[in-house]
Amino acid sequence: MRIGLIGCGTVGSSLVALLRDEGDLLADRLGEPIEIARIAVRDPERPREGWIDRSLLTGSWREVVSDPAIELVVELMGDVPEAIDAIRSALAGGKSVVSANKAVLSRHLSELEELAGRAERDIFFEAAVAGGVPLIRALRVSLFGERLSRIVGIVNGTTNFILTRMQEDEVEFEEALSSARKLGYAEADPTSDLDGSDAAAKAAIMASLAFGRKVTAADVRRTGIEGVSAGDFLFAKRNGWTIKLLAVAEHFGAAPDSPLNVEVFPALVPSSHPLAGVRDSFNAVFVEGNAVGELMFFGPGAGGMPTASAVLGDVIEAAHNLRTATRARVVIQEQAHFLTADAILARFSISMEVLDEPGVLARVSEVFGGFGISIARMEQLEVEDGVARLVFLTHRTALDSLERASLELEKLDVVVRLHRSFRVFT
Repeated sequence: MRIGLIGCGTVGSSLVALLRDEGDLLADRLGEPIEIARIAVRDPERPREGWIDRSLLTGSWREVVSDPAIELVVELMGDVPEAIDAIRSALAGGKSVVSANKAVLSRHLSELEELAGRAERDIFFEAAVAGGVPLIRALRVSLFGERLSRIVGIVNGTTNFILTRMQEDEVEFEEALSSARKLGYAEADPTSDLDGSDAAAKAAIMASLAFGRKVTAADVRRTGIEGVSAGDFLFAKRNGWTIKLLAVAEHFGAAPDSPLNVEVFPALVPSSHPLAGVRDSFNAVFVEGNAVGELMFFGPGAGGMPTASAVLGDVIEAAHNLRTATRARVVIQEQAHFLTADAILARFSISMEVLDEPGVLARVSEVFGGFGISIARMEQLEVEDGVARLVFLTHRTALDSLERASLELEKLDVVVRLHRSFRVFT
């Protein structure tokens, strides 16, 4: 089996190493060896690991997808404009594709599955969500006949590392981010991690597979972790919670076309919940189904070797299907429709800095009351230089009401600063 590799960064070079180290085992299990015939990279002249055969390098991905001897293309380019063209060209040329490209898949999954179906080839993407955690195959195969109701998980290792450090080391956001950069958990530009875009792309893929509806990253309502403070963690700890960035996909109603809710948001998670104990860069995903109940998938969410292991699993399955003239189907039907913000109900915490003077609570409470928000309790965290920090915990209320109330609170002259709100996870 001759394969072509497009992209040879951390994951790609790790895949080459795995194929070298496990070549005999793979050949024994498949009945033939897996051979890398061509590797497309951005700069063929750049120094590379010693196990990379430089004679295989090319600067053009088109040389890989047009090579008639290559039956399977592994795309590991990342979120670049050429990635979607490379995958489309490979499928149009009758080649199966393995990809780890969450950004491309979250925008084009249904289209690519349709192209794969026309070509009678596979599109596999285990490594696109949760790194080395075998979640995608479970959704695509093991749970195909299960009526799933909710998927909720920690799917971004960078943000989970930052939040873990803030909790355990009692430091502010910027210091935790600096630690993540030094240890290689955060990119030089970590925007897509911090603003929730990365997790939203993964949530879209999970929702599409779990519920059989077209969900793209643009459909996912998202809020990142910027603005989370050490004070938020103190409040959470006092009340038996911790803070995690969650990706949530929910299906409401028994009918297949019932509405979905797909979101990414920082949540107050009970310390007793298994997700609260997921530390550093690890990922964990809960899947809830009608017959199976609750399942949890846990493991490394990133890293060269864990992600390459997931890619290799897809390569083996795709190679087997090519030899047996079969293919795996991803069933995605019509476009999903989603709950609006006024139909999303939850308990929230919202904190603010206010002037420490009479009448402030009455004015803040008037805003909450004007939007039908009932307050369960209020805590005063600190008073400094005439400014008090208050945290309000609501009863169950609509997300839309909270968002509109927040806009009004920011206009009050007694509110010095409105901090971020958190959903209470249940």
